[in-house]
Amino acid sequence: MAAHTWTVHRFLFLIAGTFVALSVLLGLLVSHWWFAFTAFVGLNMAQSAITGWCPMVSILRLLGVHDCACPHGCSCEREGRHS
Repeated sequence: MAAHTWTVHRFLFLIAGTFVALSVLLGLLVSHWWFAFTAFVGLNMAQSAITGWCPMVSILRLLGVHDCACPHGCSCEREGRHS
């Protein structure tokens, strides 16, 4: 099996899923106030879908994570290099 390259979207799904799972678990076991964090993550995901901008994506890009896994770099989709 080929190795997977960690792209912005893979990291984003990992981070959002981890935040939701942990905040639900903490909400059930520690304090119901953790559900506010779950709601925050959900509202941020909705905001990102509506506006096309996600704060976590901007942070990941600043950290050097690429948008795509191809050898052309992170701008190839915008330049039409993918078939």
